[in-house]
Amino acid sequence: MVRIRLTRVGSKKQPSYRIVIIDRERARDSRYIEAIGFYNPRTQPATMVVKEDRALYWLSVGAQPSDTVTRILKSTGTMDRFARFRAGETIEALATEAETAKAEAEPISPKTRYPAPAKKAVAEPAE
Repeated sequence: MVRIRLTRVGSKKQPSYRIVIIDRERARDSRYIEAIGFYNPRTQPATMVVKEDRALYWLSVGAQPSDTVTRILKSTGTMDRFARFRAGETIEALATEAETAKAEAEPISPKTRYPAPAKKAVAEPAE
């Protein structure tokens, strides 16, 4: 069974995630079939980028999204578009609608809301 889930990327204590298509039995960070998006929870608001046409395709052939990816797809509107696709609309029309919505949206600041971890200072011995 094919799943749509998150793969962690980013440095230590600064996670960001790719939204990937992967076999259910593979490990979290192992080889995946295709990357269809990106999720960064550290920006304000969280960055969620999804290739709508590929997400709709994989959902239509039976890929099961994880709970977190389902929440991301609902917030980007992909799940609503998938319901309309199942009702009979074309993928091309829905993907164009998603692109126009993305172009009209406010830009998200690439700055993270949490600063990078600072190196700990060496404490001087007390005398």
